[in-house]
Amino acid sequence: MAERTRGDLAIVLHSHMPYVEGFGTYPFGEEWLFDAFARSHLPVLNVAERVTMTITPVLADQLEAEGVGERMLAFLRRHRVDAADRDVADAGASLRPAAQGEADHYTRAMRRLGRLGRDPLRAFQDAHRTGRIALMASAATHAVLPKLATVAGRRLQVDAGVRSHQRRFGEPEGFWLPECAYVAGLESVLAERGIAYTCLDQTSHERGTTALRPIRLPGGTIGFTIDWPTVRLVWSDGGYPSDGAYLEYHRLSRNGMRLWSISGAPYDPGAAAKRASEHAASFLAAVRDRLERHSAETGRRGLCIFAIDTELLGHWWAEGPLWLREVIKGAEVDGVRLLTLPQALREHEPEQRPARQASWGEGKSLETWDSPPVSDLVWATRRSELRLLRALGRTSIPEAAAERAARELLALQSSDWAFMDHRGQAGDYPYTRATSHAEALLEAIDSPEAVDSRVRNLAPDLRLAPLLEP
Repeated sequence: MAERTRGDLAIVLHSHMPYVEGFGTYPFGEEWLFDAFARSHLPVLNVAERVTMTITPVLADQLEAEGVGERMLAFLRRHRVDAADRDVADAGASLRPAAQGEADHYTRAMRRLGRLGRDPLRAFQDAHRTGRIALMASAATHAVLPKLATVAGRRLQVDAGVRSHQRRFGEPEGFWLPECAYVAGLESVLAERGIAYTCLDQTSHERGTTALRPIRLPGGTIGFTIDWPTVRLVWSDGGYPSDGAYLEYHRLSRNGMRLWSISGAPYDPGAAAKRASEHAASFLAAVRDRLERHSAETGRRGLCIFAIDTELLGHWWAEGPLWLREVIKGAEVDGVRLLTLPQALREHEPEQRPARQASWGEGKSLETWDSPPVSDLVWATRRSELRLLRALGRTSIPEAAAERAARELLALQSSDWAFMDHRGQAGDYPYTRATSHAEALLEAIDSPEAVDSRVRNLAPDLRLAPLLEP
């Protein structure tokens, strides 16, 4: 197979959702999770083959929560299928195909969830167990690890994340660094847990086709470097999802359905599917060209790492799963071999070159999570981490209270609050969430008899040992 292709492509899809159960209502409550699962996770898992995926522990925590399947089915029936059916009945002839498409989409999601025994997490577990996808572990609550105050804080996030993965999916080889946020020395925490590989974004430091070769980090962990020229074909203002034929995300019918295309015309599902196929062919041609250029320059077979958020496919870009299906189907015909990262680990020799501080966020830096607009959140989070460590080291806190405080710290450390606040698109929700978790952490320390079950399903595999180690 390798001799018939020009090089290798590893598709990496990062699935994540902050802890939303019991914290507000749509668009930031549990309904956010339900929509992402129905519109993105299920459709992607239905077509994924030879793809590497993450499911963050905090997302898995919520998909595993008691009764979540029943709540999801009730939401999809009442607020999605019934709403789409009303549009089918009320919309004019030009909008009816789009309304019917929405009704059919959510009906399929409900049936699939029923076949899963109303257990959403099983969709990921089954795809992994059958070998259709490879799964990576990640940090417990998607914390930007370089911005935590202590090594102990990093170890807590990594330990809880790895233990979550072990229980649900088996021993992990890889570990997704949230936001691809990296600083020198971070790999030592991964090496302590026997992590073989991670993903890095070194776009701001490297040119040409350098990203098509993995890096050997100190301690032996391999860094697969994301190829941003390829990612940009999808993840940019002018990328494929902005095409006028595709479904407009922001314009809703009075029943809350999406019935128009980005061009403003009534949505045509057939035309959009055709465009997705054309964009898949365009994508594979671009990947092949990158691989051929790398081979010509180095004489080596290249490895193109294409990494995006799973939720772009289906949730934000409705046709994304169709595009992914066509990419997978057409890869080898277009001279590109698909590999999972565990396969790539065994076939691509890493090279010694420096890895520098970076992320895949704005400016390829850590500014989204540590800059003047979010400084209050950043420093409050660090102070809370130090406050808990000081309390554990100097006072006798009941174990239950200490675990509650640690869970609140994990929730507080989520990258999502600073990300939302930095973008200014979520009102006071991120600030309120961060403040409430910080207050609950202090309450657990100072009033250990108090009980608060709001994060009852968060990090069930938590242990305090990483915070107590010297």
